[in-house]
Amino acid sequence: MATETPDPYSFDNSIGWRQYRMLRPGWGMYHDVKRRLPYYRSDITDAMNYRTFAGTVRIYFVNILPALAFILDMNRRTGGFYGVNEALFSSALACIVFSTIGAQPLTIVGITGLISLFNYTIFDIIKRYDVALYPQFMTWVAIWAAIFHWLFAIWNFCDYMRYVTDFSSQSFGAYVGIIYCIKGVELLIAEFESDGPTDGFMSVTIALMFFFTVYALEMVGNGTWFRPWVRGFLGDYAYPIATIFWTGFAHFPGQLRATNVSKLPHTRAFYPTVDRGWLIDFWNLEVKWIFAALPIGFLLMLLFYYDHNQSSVAAQAKQFPLRKPGGFHWDFFLLGCTSFIAGIIDIPLPNGLVPQAPVHTDCMTNYKSVLKVIKTEDGGEIHQQEIIAESVVEQRVSHFLMGLAIIGTMTGPILIVLNLIPRALFAGVFFVVGWGGLEGNGIMAKIIYLIGEPRFVQPDEPLLQIPKKRILFYLFWQIFGITATVGVSQTIAGIGFPVLIIALIPLRWKIMPKMFTAKELRIMDAPTADNEVVLASMGGKPQMPTGEEDEDAETESPGTKNSADAQEEKWSAAERGVPREGLRERGGGWSEA
Repeated sequence: MATETPDPYSFDNSIGWRQYRMLRPGWGMYHDVKRRLPYYRSDITDAMNYRTFAGTVRIYFVNILPALAFILDMNRRTGGFYGVNEALFSSALACIVFSTIGAQPLTIVGITGLISLFNYTIFDIIKRYDVALYPQFMTWVAIWAAIFHWLFAIWNFCDYMRYVTDFSSQSFGAYVGIIYCIKGVELLIAEFESDGPTDGFMSVTIALMFFFTVYALEMVGNGTWFRPWVRGFLGDYAYPIATIFWTGFAHFPGQLRATNVSKLPHTRAFYPTVDRGWLIDFWNLEVKWIFAALPIGFLLMLLFYYDHNQSSVAAQAKQFPLRKPGGFHWDFFLLGCTSFIAGIIDIPLPNGLVPQAPVHTDCMTNYKSVLKVIKTEDGGEIHQQEIIAESVVEQRVSHFLMGLAIIGTMTGPILIVLNLIPRALFAGVFFVVGWGGLEGNGIMAKIIYLIGEPRFVQPDEPLLQIPKKRILFYLFWQIFGITATVGVSQTIAGIGFPVLIIALIPLRWKIMPKMFTAKELRIMDAPTADNEVVLASMGGKPQMPTGEEDEDAETESPGTKNSADAQEEKWSAAERGVPREGLRERGGGWSEA
């Protein structure tokens, strides 16, 4: 919550030993809890709202469908070690912990495609020695990762996330989107290999039609067809509608059902997929393997450090009118706890969901549809819709209810229902989530600007102030980072991809200011964390490195008529490719004005 006095958690003006974060352990966690605890009661009472119900239903499907899709990928790539119950247990664990004691309950935590890649890459390495070591080795990877999580949280290292800019966050978002799309294609290829061409083509049909159905319903929700409440309903329940219809499609009588596409595997309720107990005997692993797991655990922590914190930033972006504070240090400490618990029972480690991160907050946002009338030169009128985000139902009940629903999904009757879902539908889930990470990406916005016809570009477009060759040069570095990370991820060296992701941050700090002017960086880039309630947990707004020229005293340029602060706001919004006011990315409650 914004206040007139500065937040007491800051190192910027400290002197002596107080300026060093590591010498003030636990200070960030203390202030996170102190800042959020007074809102705990309202986090429950504010949930008495229709948005809570609609958001719970939507986020349940948005969480569980990708989780099951990733578990299919892990099941195929780890010799069947992971299955449906492991995915559900991991998601439920994260939901219960972060909804009850998390400082940022709007941030959805679950299974991501990156942990899938991490798990099966480790499997490929371990099977070269002894595949029987895999469960115990993965447990120690998780234990080491948990320890590093706790150290980073205690030593206040989450503060450095305030230096992440759109340069690296957009590159990471595009990388995640591409990986998801690759996973969807791989799943369909596996259907062709296992079931033959007829069943394979049926699988492709289901996957693509699921994608187009969800996309069309959400596009209707963002448009001007029907009444606002109808649009809101279709946007809120796009995933359930598409899932139920295309699952039923695979069971239509006649030739459609004769294709016999493969379905989601069925497992016993509340039991692991393979014949083992939930607790892994990790204490019986040889010492050399325990220490071999240490660097891998550190790499996993680096992945979660960026991925989870980036998810929390996205869930609390400035386009959402949030009032309650966040808490990155405390939540990262909790992520270490869930990593430890998930590790000793050997289920996939949950963390923040980047593409789905803003979906929960958006579902909890009350939007108003306003008629905007534009007068034309000939005296006519153009009627346009303007979407205004009025408020956010900031609560933790929907997250908790989703956790209970996922636990209920592990029961026998619901697992039988899940067994009816064709595997191909999850390829469609990969495409939906993957394309969602690409379509609204700032990289895509720049590409569209570059290929667009100049006469249709808005005269106040900030990118008009930069030569196109400079924009191309900026895009080159982003695309180079994406290509390198995707390429490494597809090899046995993929376990090191978190290093490449983290390396994008110092690239922006140290190298790019030498290649671009301050004006160019100010227009094309912006700090990702831009919400005051978010920055309070990171020690305040950072002083970003400038370019090779100091242009703070620069006079007005074409298309700039506002104050410096207002112009910076506009540039930041244009760079992301979304309006600051009225963003409606997914779902949300509608009213008409």
